[in-house]
Amino acid sequence: MALQIRDLDFRYGATPILQGLGTQALPRGELAALVGPNGSGKSTLFRCAAGLLRPERGTVALDGHDLSQLSQRERARKVFYLAQDTGARVALSVFDIILLARKSLHRGYALAASPEDTRAVEAVIEELGLAPFASRDIATLSGGQRQLAAIGQALVREPDVLLLDEPTSALDVRRQLDVMATIREATRRRDIVTVVAIHDLSLAARFADRVLVMNAGRIAQAGAPAEVLAHEAVSETYAVGVHLEHSARGTLLVEPYIQVH
Repeated sequence: MALQIRDLDFRYGATPILQGLGTQALPRGELAALVGPNGSGKSTLFRCAAGLLRPERGTVALDGHDLSQLSQRERARKVFYLAQDTGARVALSVFDIILLARKSLHRGYALAASPEDTRAVEAVIEELGLAPFASRDIATLSGGQRQLAAIGQALVREPDVLLLDEPTSALDVRRQLDVMATIREATRRRDIVTVVAIHDLSLAARFADRVLVMNAGRIAQAGAPAEVLAHEAVSETYAVGVHLEHSARGTLLVEPYIQVH
């Protein structure tokens, strides 16, 4: 089964942002990369899917069930949206901020953590390789470690759908690889739907099972990375040329270039 997005329209005032996306079915256990220029509607699509914005038309369904029919709390149990800004503004440990995310959905902030809550937090910390930092203040961690902790806050809530808005922004090359590999493995292990909005086309090609190209509020092309990134829709969307090749390791590399006339 899958997350199905059908014919979404959304506007801010008189300005259309999403304009009839068509139908996209995103299967469980797969990582989808949502690519497109700034202002193409990626974050708005995520907010509509998460129920934070109400589209004028269209539906978002999970395993055949229309998510708009659920209460906001029920929908939050199924869909987790991690926005771009995950800044550390609290003096709490990694363990504590992940525990708070768990309690906020399952028990409420005011209630004591149950043994099940504690086990769930410990399992997520181990899964993400955060055990050496569990007792560290989140503000003392590197950008990559904080990003993994934010993903831990998402996973401990056990969502069916994970929407990540530019999770590798401002990270160095090693941390980008670490974070994307962790996201892909968690998606497969947990059999969830994960969509990552990302600007780096090579990262999308390397880690995603499918790529969706978004332009001017529509999905211009969708499918396997090698097919989609070679399609003219990518060049038209970004107004650049795109050269694809495989490295000696077999990794698909994407080289955008400016076409000189």
